[in-house]
Amino acid sequence: MQVSVRDSRAARTIGSGQRFEKYALFGAPGTFWCKLVIMKEIKKSTKTRSAYRKLEDVIGCKWSVSVLVAIGEGVIRPGALERHITGISKKVLSERLRKLTGFGLLEKHSFAEVPPRTEYSLTQHGHRVVRVIADIRELDAELSSGAGEEVQK
Repeated sequence: MQVSVRDSRAARTIGSGQRFEKYALFGAPGTFWCKLVIMKEIKKSTKTRSAYRKLEDVIGCKWSVSVLVAIGEGVIRPGALERHITGISKKVLSERLRKLTGFGLLEKHSFAEVPPRTEYSLTQHGHRVVRVIADIRELDAELSSGAGEEVQK
């Protein structure tokens, strides 16, 4: 079976010289094959991202910050986190827990019990990020109180 890509529109030669355009097989251009290539590029780029970019993702996401702060306060089970953090859905919570674990800020502890139990804890880096978040909140409080004093003067 012979397969070749001849141009950016992905004309393919399959078998004994039959040409099939990508859009003839999978719908309009930019669908299946393009999505496949794009997803591979995204996965490749996330592997090579710098620690600073990962930190930007964490600090820039309100749910990640809320999850880290809650775990720092001692709420360690996913169900308890869902109840503790107002407005977060199960999907978003599990996505954030997975990302934070992947970034090395959380550790996941699974227990082989009936029913299964999962707990999360902060890593050493996670503790540092929580301290930075606390410092940012403290600075925000100082600036808020300082802005009120300047307006009164």
